[in-house]
Amino acid sequence: MLDFQQIRARAAKRKGGDAVLVSLLGAAPDNAALAKVPDDRVLSTMAERVFAAGFVWSVIEQKWPGFEEAFLGFEPKRLLFQPDDFWHELASDKRIVRNPQKIRSVRDNAAFVERVSGENGSFGKFLAAWPADDQVGLTAYFARHGSRLGGNTGQYLLRWLEWDSFIISRDMSAALRDAGLDIAESPTRSRRRSTSGRLKPACRANTFRASCRCRSARTTLRRPFANTPVNDMRSRQRPHRNMVKWNYAHIEHWYKQSPALSVAGARLPR
Repeated sequence: MLDFQQIRARAAKRKGGDAVLVSLLGAAPDNAALAKVPDDRVLSTMAERVFAAGFVWSVIEQKWPGFEEAFLGFEPKRLLFQPDDFWHELASDKRIVRNPQKIRSVRDNAAFVERVSGENGSFGKFLAAWPADDQVGLTAYFARHGSRLGGNTGQYLLRWLEWDSFIISRDMSAALRDAGLDIAESPTRSRRRSTSGRLKPACRANTFRASCRCRSARTTLRRPFANTPVNDMRSRQRPHRNMVKWNYAHIEHWYKQSPALSVAGARLPR
């Protein structure tokens, strides 16, 4: 098993020195801070991730002000009071991407957010209270109770909301296989995701805080990296290695806590 200092030294060499590496690190997200995120921002982020799935992200971002307008600011209660005609008309609304299935998912997820909020005080409080070491269980909950929130969409939703999470990208799967875990290149079954979930510290370190570019005008979330090549990232429909940022301080913390969970021989993103 590689010593963590070897992993860090290799990363520093690839990034141009320790100072450059440190400059790329972001602060670890605070799950408790999500308790202050209002339900409309949660639903807005859900909808953005759903519409971005399988689509060019830059197009969704450019049109998002129109989405906010068309969907009434994503306020769950207002949306749930709208008649069927409101939703039928959205299917021909040029302000948004006119995908009927994804439009319906907004109504379904508004009900999902409203129900969870009623049971927990707010959806943000629900997220803040969920055990930090059970992301697999949380994404499974999204897939079971939400609409179109399964697979990578649920993982990206947590990342965009800044819940301390990992994303099972191709790079991450390669790193886990290199560490000795028997995992598919693109694990889709919950059993396989559960296997990777047991290595959460290593997983979190490998995919910690991909560039979550959130416009401050429409959300209370932070933008983790100001110098991330987002234009290249958002021009691709599938996860790209430029989306992965290693937080080595975070790796070191977990490595010291549980050396057996370190990413032994993991290939770092170039």
